[in-house]
Amino acid sequence: MLRLALAVGLALAILAACTSDEPGPGPASSSGSADPSASPTSEDGIFKLDHLIFIVQENRSFDHYFGTFPGADGFPMKNGKIDVCIPDPVLHHCARPWHDAELVNKGGPHNWEATATDVNDGKMDGFIRALPKTERWCSIRTSPECRPYVGPNGEPDVMSYHDDRELPNYWTYARQFVLQDHMFAPSDSWTLPSHLYLVSAWSASCSDAYDPMSCVSNVDLRKPGEFHPYGKPPVYAWTDMTYLLEKFGVSWGYYVGPGTCIDPPCPDLPENAEKTPSAKNPLPGFTTVHENKQLGNIQSHDDYLTAARTGTLPSVSWIVPGNHHSEHPASSGTIVDGEAHVTRMINAAMNGPDWDSTAIFVTWDDWGGFYDHVEPPFVDVNGYGIRVPGLVISPYAKQGYIDHQVLSFDAYLKLIEDRFLGGQRLDPATDGRPDPRPTVRENVDILGDLQESFDFDQPPRPPMILDPYP
Repeated sequence: MLRLALAVGLALAILAACTSDEPGPGPASSSGSADPSASPTSEDGIFKLDHLIFIVQENRSFDHYFGTFPGADGFPMKNGKIDVCIPDPVLHHCARPWHDAELVNKGGPHNWEATATDVNDGKMDGFIRALPKTERWCSIRTSPECRPYVGPNGEPDVMSYHDDRELPNYWTYARQFVLQDHMFAPSDSWTLPSHLYLVSAWSASCSDAYDPMSCVSNVDLRKPGEFHPYGKPPVYAWTDMTYLLEKFGVSWGYYVGPGTCIDPPCPDLPENAEKTPSAKNPLPGFTTVHENKQLGNIQSHDDYLTAARTGTLPSVSWIVPGNHHSEHPASSGTIVDGEAHVTRMINAAMNGPDWDSTAIFVTWDDWGGFYDHVEPPFVDVNGYGIRVPGLVISPYAKQGYIDHQVLSFDAYLKLIEDRFLGGQRLDPATDGRPDPRPTVRENVDILGDLQESFDFDQPPRPPMILDPYP
């Protein structure tokens, strides 16, 4: 079936941000503060980075979090106002983006079918039409239960946006480090395919868990046998990044909520334990992880905090949230809880002895049904998906820089490969473990280079410790 794919001045700035009486947007940020064509020129370049940390949250589009960020490719504007009109088939009028002070959102469906409706052949106007007419999606927007999720003129909250009033730390990171405004989800679908791309540059289903050549592209993964539940045998047979990391002797860790049990029987845990579902933790489902006996590399957030404090971070770290801190719409936590979790993870790296050799990347796995105005570029049959926010935080990150390159999670893998693997790609022709993936995603011409976010000639920037709950 064919589908559309779619760290003295810094301290003063932080002090000003913390003491301001105004809740509105902060000082303007411009991509002009650094030369976008500058590339690493010092002898060491990316080899100054011994620790790469990837923090992946849940379900937010770029416009939903940074649509009003100065200098970014945010909402289209006309005469100082947001110039967007999305058809609303329920209220039969234009729905426009609106500022939402609520800390819990509802969002919309986020699978490949919803992507096709939202994108609508590039018109980017189907975000309300994609909402099923059910109570879950507030089909009756005047009901008391739905009022927190509805805008001033009845707009559903897929048309809502937040700014530094709700997300002060994210905006501070964006002002002081690097904001990426053309980061696209790797697939035009939901959480699991995105996390599979995060660690393997592909999403597929396999008829034989021990035969990589039995796999075919799949970004739905809803049927039993297509996805991996904790405690079951592996189902993902194709080659993932940990296979190459193990082959090259590169350390890695994948950090999940401390209440997560990937190998039942599991101990009794309180109902509110911070668990990470298997859709955000697919590595236990990879045959290679089992064969290389590396399940022990999947650890808890507490293990990450210890490693950061003691200077024992692995070369590559992925950090995914538990449910309460995921920022997933309608989850048990709020977007503030999610931001606090991310801030704690960043503070830990900044406070640790490894800071001067670290780069932290923050992104969100998919758009969560929220409006975004930029049509995703086509890379292959599986994506890209709708745009998500991206941040780069490092002692070598350019300051106040907006990176306009086309990026996706494939760029993360490319950086890992260039820094630690001598440029070896997840390429069936050269990686020693062939699979039938349709594209070597790290090599596509459209993909930008994360090295553009760094100035390796600058002195390492000092830590910028933020209050998780400012």
